[in-house]
Amino acid sequence: MSESQARGRDLRADIAFAFGLAAACYVAWLIRNVLLLLYVSALLAVVLRPVVVAVSRVQVGRWRPFRGYAILVLLLLVGGALTIFGILALPPVVRDLSEFAKETPTRAPLVLQKLQRIPFADRINMEDLQSRIQDSVGNAATYLVLSLKNWASVVFDILMGFILTVYFILEGDAAYAWVLSFFPVKSRNRLDRTLQSAKGRMGKWLFGQLLLMLILGITSTIVFAELHVRYAYALGVLTGLLNIVPVVGAAISIALAMLVAAIDSWGRVLGIIVFYLVWLQVENSFLVPRIMGNTVGLPALGILVSLLVGSAIAGVVGAIVSVPTAVLVSILLDEYLVRREAA
Repeated sequence: MSESQARGRDLRADIAFAFGLAAACYVAWLIRNVLLLLYVSALLAVVLRPVVVAVSRVQVGRWRPFRGYAILVLLLLVGGALTIFGILALPPVVRDLSEFAKETPTRAPLVLQKLQRIPFADRINMEDLQSRIQDSVGNAATYLVLSLKNWASVVFDILMGFILTVYFILEGDAAYAWVLSFFPVKSRNRLDRTLQSAKGRMGKWLFGQLLLMLILGITSTIVFAELHVRYAYALGVLTGLLNIVPVVGAAISIALAMLVAAIDSWGRVLGIIVFYLVWLQVENSFLVPRIMGNTVGLPALGILVSLLVGSAIAGVVGAIVSVPTAVLVSILLDEYLVRREAA
């Protein structure tokens, strides 16, 4: 084969590769929601698999009652926790909302009368304001009805994510080996070592974050209950759950708790502020160093940037998985792009 023919073949191969890469990127963009669901499910499987293994190893004498049923036991525990949450947290919220709906027709005129006593409020057309409020309520109801399809889609995604997580726990090793089989042996071993290192750090971070969520949820529930804040159980659980988004999640939940507390007493708002300030000190100086150590290995600026990028790409879900994704990317970059000087 002549040199010109070899160059022509290489050029055609490069062109075909470029078109194939562009087509793959286009297809990935079309199914980006599915890829995000797969990625989040795989991350959850990384965290939950050690828990499932630990449950399956529970032994009573020589009998292992949960062997083969570890996932079922885990599901029952989650279902029981959700049931307890519904019994304790939801009834007060539903009761207050129903009372508010009943009292709105009688309280609305009183509120409008009080507004008329405010200086310069006589320039406001109260009838027009009341009609606008009624139109807004009607538009909100219409929006809720029209958004049922979107809510159904969200519920479907949650169910599919749950099913995929279970399958990743059961068959994740086989899927991982299948993906690695596409790489040459030498590259495969290096990639395997890198991904295993990333898996360890990501798993430790996610487990530590879940532990911090549990501690914050229990602590905030106790504090809200002692302060007699409305919906203490619901707000405590929400505070713990939102803490999965570093920095931002806890701030949003505490702000919501302050807003609810302001309905009854400013002293309760002050108590929540004091609790949050104390929590920040305890979390940063005591809990995080002992629970997580240096598992993330990212500076605070890197974590904030990853949160911004993740939320911009995929909203709340992107913010949730932004930090472990940043850990994965940093390990891959460190292994394949960073050039170290010889000793």
